[in-house]
Amino acid sequence: MQFFKRIKSILAVSLVLVFMAAPVLAGQPKYVFYFIGDGLGAAQRQFSEFFLQDQLKNPDSQLVMNTFEVAGINTTYCADTLITDSAAAATALASGVKTNKGVIGKDVNGNSVKTLTEEARDHGMKTGIVTTTRLTHATPAAFAAHNISRNNENEIAEDLLNSGVDFFAGGGIRHFIPASIKIKNGDAVGNTINSKRKDEKDLIKGFKEKGYTTYIGMKGAQAFNRTDFTQKDKIFAAFTYTHMPYEVERMNQYKEVPSIEAMTKAAIDVLAKGDKGFFLMVEGGRIDHAGHANDPTGVIWDTLAFDDAVKTACEFYKSHKNETLIVVVGDHETGGMGLGMDSMGYKLNMAALNDVHVSVEDTLNNGAGQYKGDKVAYLKYLAKNYGLTNLNDTESASLHKAMASADAGGTLGYYKLNPVALTAAHILSTRANINWTTTIHTATMIPMSATGLYAGRFGGYKDNTQVAKAMAQTLGFNL
Repeated sequence: MQFFKRIKSILAVSLVLVFMAAPVLAGQPKYVFYFIGDGLGAAQRQFSEFFLQDQLKNPDSQLVMNTFEVAGINTTYCADTLITDSAAAATALASGVKTNKGVIGKDVNGNSVKTLTEEARDHGMKTGIVTTTRLTHATPAAFAAHNISRNNENEIAEDLLNSGVDFFAGGGIRHFIPASIKIKNGDAVGNTINSKRKDEKDLIKGFKEKGYTTYIGMKGAQAFNRTDFTQKDKIFAAFTYTHMPYEVERMNQYKEVPSIEAMTKAAIDVLAKGDKGFFLMVEGGRIDHAGHANDPTGVIWDTLAFDDAVKTACEFYKSHKNETLIVVVGDHETGGMGLGMDSMGYKLNMAALNDVHVSVEDTLNNGAGQYKGDKVAYLKYLAKNYGLTNLNDTESASLHKAMASADAGGTLGYYKLNPVALTAAHILSTRANINWTTTIHTATMIPMSATGLYAGRFGGYKDNTQVAKAMAQTLGFNL
């Protein structure tokens, strides 16, 4: 009997010592960053890091998002197809619910589902949405809107107005202004601002009436860059007619356009004043668009810009280590990007990408660099702006074939790209020794990384819905 009493005594003391040695369980995160790289697959992350190492001449350089202590991998399929679109993927990441392709913030039966942003708002947290796409585009929309179709962007714009989100920054002025409005050369990249609405609703005025400071078009971009956001409470910023410019062009041509890093910093300054903290979703949306256009440098520079925004969050984290959670995910992979081809063996040629100053989609496919029939002038343009000098016979033949196709009205890929633009992208990609399987999304799993309070809950093999559910659990939300 004495033996058993001694054992019980030893166990009691041991348990006391264990609890004394164990760390006190932390409370819920007060500051939450949810970074979504649209189209950001493993190849995109790795390729961008290789480029960074080459630029800095430092093989140890890493993307900030690749330094986090917690890592995982996520599946992305949606309810009605194994290859998701951004609407269904973002709904899963925002609400923890599988839905059909094209659906925003609703389940497969058309019922609206609660989002993390809405739950954060209802729990008294400040909320923000930052994107390099239109604010009404699929990913930002899924965090603050509910619609059976991602294409109903005018209706989504009205949902954003009524969402209670404290900070908005991105593009897409066209869905927020009356049908009669037209401002020549009015947006931050010099495009004419036309409305896409069919009515005279002025949602910009609506935001002002709700107490938002608004930053619209070029004048708005210039004012945004001068603003002390620690003195602001609610922000609505839409700088461009449609999407924000690709980073490769923003940094070379449109330097007054706020970067995703600058928008993230402004959001932190506005939202951090809230007593109950904040929930901020930041989307690097044009990584996906570059993937659709098979544009290697477009992918790289937008990924690096996205990582700069992550770095800004990490700077905030250093001062709030016991209160902050940062999660970085992708919604799906775009382009089927492969690193390596038989043609060049076991190496990547990052130097082939050094002299590229324009994007495939916005310039070579749709803008000032579009092929319009003058073959000699176009080849000179590619040499000067897209790094395609000293064409070999195979490259020259493929470009001339693409020009003949374009002259005949031909297109390539699911989104009917200009064959010359896509061929130029493929030549550059081949020189770097990368390849693309498609101009759409793939079902490839997506890397995830996290740091901060309860970051460990996000690691391992998870479905995208489980990422949202882990976030809800961590914050005490009910999705």
